[in-house]
Order: sequence, then structure tokens, then C-alpha cells
Amino acid sequence: MADEPIISLRGVTKVYGEGPTAFQALKGIDLDIAQGDFVAVMGPSGSGKSTTMNILGCLDVPSGGAFLFKGRHVETLDRDQRALLRRRYLGFVFQGFNLLSRTTALENVELPLLYRGEDKKTRYDMGMAALDKVGLKPWWDPTPAELSGGQQQRVALLRALAPEPRVLLLDEPFSGLDVTRRVDIRAETLGLLKETDVATLMVTHDPEEAMFMADRILVMDEGRVIQDGTPVETY
Repeated sequence: MADEPIISLRGVTKVYGEGPTAFQALKGIDLDIAQGDFVAVMGPSGSGKSTTMNILGCLDVPSGGAFLFKGRHVETLDRDQRALLRRRYLGFVFQGFNLLSRTTALENVELPLLYRGEDKKTRYDMGMAALDKVGLKPWWDPTPAELSGGQQQRVALLRALAPEPRVLLLDEPFSGLDVTRRVDIRAETLGLLKETDVATLMVTHDPEEAMFMADRILVMDEGRVIQDGTPVETY
């Protein structure tokens, strides 16, 4: 792990709306994440988990405080600059996978490489190599609807990892899988991530999942971090 955090939040707040109807979703978040960390983010609905992840993913901006990425103040960037940061450094796996329904598994994996400007052969070679890592090379051609839930989850993860991001954001990535497949895919995902030095943040409601996968567990409630420690310290 790097000595300096890749991500730092200092006193980050987020307010939606104005006047008497304003809602303060975040009430001063402090957080450091180093390269290679795996942090599970937990808490009840409305605790601020999704808002925090949206800010870290440059999908939203804080109302106050500082958000530093590799030492640069993200809160000062404009929309285009934040989009460029997302494209170059961040990977996402959403709860519903968000795969493109009319494209093949390979084309889904290639998509961020296309945005990055890689040529066709490079995209193909990198995409097929990624699929081969999880045993999906023979299924490069089917569309998502023709794949099982576990196969779709693998494709979504490979798409996020294909451009070699520095930070990976996972939003309940296993919740749509049946219990048996969930256990296997968690272990497979953890194995893939250990081959990289990516900093990973995962929103989950499952304590067992957090205990199994994460180095740290961040517990939020009412817009604040109320606990930040190892799984043993948290449970």
C-alpha cells in the first residue's frame, strides 16, 4: 500500500435543497483510503452511504469540505474535469450490473477501453484476456440476457477493471445473486482484486460479506461515520 492516501475526505458535507426543506445528507465526513485498501461501507438506509459513494465516484460534488484525489482538490473541478478523472482512474460495478443489453460480453468489457482511445486489436486482446481469467472466454459472444446472473456479474467486474483503475466502487455487487453463487463469486472477485493494487470501496448491507472481503469496515449513520476499523474491531 502507498504511504499517502489516494483519497482523502476532510469535513465533507452534502446538502440537498434549500431553506426549510433542505436535507443534510452528509454532516462532516473524514476519510483516508490508501492504494490497495478494501473498505466496506455499511449503515441503514438514509445513512449517507450512497451520497458518499457518489461523491467519491465524481458523480456528485460536496456542498462543503475537501475531497482530494492523489492530492488534487476534486471539489474545485468542473464537470468535464470530473468526467476525465472518472474515465482515467475510477471503475464502477452497480447493483444491477448496467451492462449494455444489445452488445456481447466482450464488447461490454471493451467499452471503457474504447472510451480511453485504445485501438480495436488492443481492446480485443485485453478483453479476451480478461474473460479468460474468469473462465468466460467461450462466452465472449452472448449478450447479457443470454448469460446467467453470475456470468453477468463477472462481466461487469471485468468491464470495471479493464482500464486498470486506481479506485473501484462496488454498489451491492452481489445482492442479485442466489446464495450459492454469491459465495463463489465473492471469493473469485477477491482473488481478482488481490492481483491488482486497486483501492476498493463496497457498499453492502451484509455483515458476513463485509467481514469476508474487507480490510476495513466503515459504518455510517445519519450522515456521519460512527465507526471505522478492521472487521474484528467492528464485529
